[in-house]
Amino acid sequence: MTTRTRILTGITTTGTPHLGNYAGAIRPAILASRDSNADSFYFLADYHALIKCDDPLRIQRSRLEIAATWLAGGLNVDRVTFYRQSDIPEIPELTWLLTCVAAKGLLNRAHAYKASVEKNLENGEDPDAGITMGLYSYPVLMAADILMFNAHKVPVGRDQIQHVEMARDIGQRFNHLFGQGKEFFTMPEALIEESVATLPGLDGRKMSKSYDNTIPLYSSAKDMKKAISRIVTDSLAPGEAKDPDSSHLFTLFQAFSTPVQTKEFRSELLQGLGWGEAKSRLFELLDNELGESRERYHQLIERPSDLEDILQHGAKKARAVATPFLNELREAVGLRSFVSQVQVAKGTKKKVAKAARFVSFRDEDGSFRFRFLSAGGQQLFLSRPFKDAKDAGIIVKSLQKLNALDIGREEPLSSEGPFVFVVWGGNQIVADSPEYSSTAERDIAISELQSEFKSSKSESA
Repeated sequence: MTTRTRILTGITTTGTPHLGNYAGAIRPAILASRDSNADSFYFLADYHALIKCDDPLRIQRSRLEIAATWLAGGLNVDRVTFYRQSDIPEIPELTWLLTCVAAKGLLNRAHAYKASVEKNLENGEDPDAGITMGLYSYPVLMAADILMFNAHKVPVGRDQIQHVEMARDIGQRFNHLFGQGKEFFTMPEALIEESVATLPGLDGRKMSKSYDNTIPLYSSAKDMKKAISRIVTDSLAPGEAKDPDSSHLFTLFQAFSTPVQTKEFRSELLQGLGWGEAKSRLFELLDNELGESRERYHQLIERPSDLEDILQHGAKKARAVATPFLNELREAVGLRSFVSQVQVAKGTKKKVAKAARFVSFRDEDGSFRFRFLSAGGQQLFLSRPFKDAKDAGIIVKSLQKLNALDIGREEPLSSEGPFVFVVWGGNQIVADSPEYSSTAERDIAISELQSEFKSSKSESA
């Protein structure tokens, strides 16, 4: 029996959805949920919203609007698990269990925290001025979201890849400390869809509430037309040829049109279509695309009790997975009932020292791979796939016989990185490192790897 791929996506409830949210996240996620091989979990990230917003009314309204947007867009709640983060009490409890194993050094490297510290230093303020523990611990809460449901794939933007990698690090650490041979958490992978649209706003920059350059998704037709009329264009008059590839109005049109419509619109711009008429064409296209779902959206907004029922149903489905799993995790860390059998530590019990080690596994595509984990459970490198488990095993044994690993530093594609190294086994590359932001960070990682590798040999001797 083929295991379905579990996909998990959340949207932070801090604002009203706009056209960019729809094209970049909501629409592709809804289409992906129709895949019979996908087991999709979609949630309203309202705990995350508390980190960014202290306006209760705004958060409450945003939860309502985003829930209605997903459903109006065609999300089938019978096929997916659709829930509010705050309706799953197991998530904050898991967050605490993970916080207790998450390395502070790991959280110090989180992009959002580092950016806030750097901004404070530039302004001559205390490094941690205005930084809450919510912001600092954000990666642990996101790890709990992902690991609670053992998601295989997590669709994210490139700025969120680090959070998925941190979830892996924290999950591996927990498995190492408490698994006793059992892997509680699946290691998630970031899913980057290069084809997913990042739409420009009215001024050509990325459509964002921060820039006040958005086109509201389900506003009235009148308000949408008014927003489209504000799209910045060049000064070319009707009859003068326009360059579609430098026009963000064309980019918006292309994101919602068929190939035939796109080709026709491009041709008309090249032949001198006026910007006023071009904006009218964009409005007609969007109105036809969104008109029916706009009507459903406003019907849902007017029936919040129906939305509540749908989300409560989703919470029951989510908790059917989360509750028994958290019970397992509580048992693993020692939070056990006094009534159940308790393992009593014997005075003669030998303490097992933890060391760096190789871990072999079978990937989703059927290939065989191995990881080398530090004593703390952090992945130091990941092997390339092997068709046969025996071949992978031979490579592991050959590496274990070495006094030091044969490391090669790979040249980055650009001066900005990413910076990586490879592990050689004989005359072939057998494994790859994580990505590092600088050559210095990579070289430190290589030094630490060699040290961990040496310690693993002394432990096994």
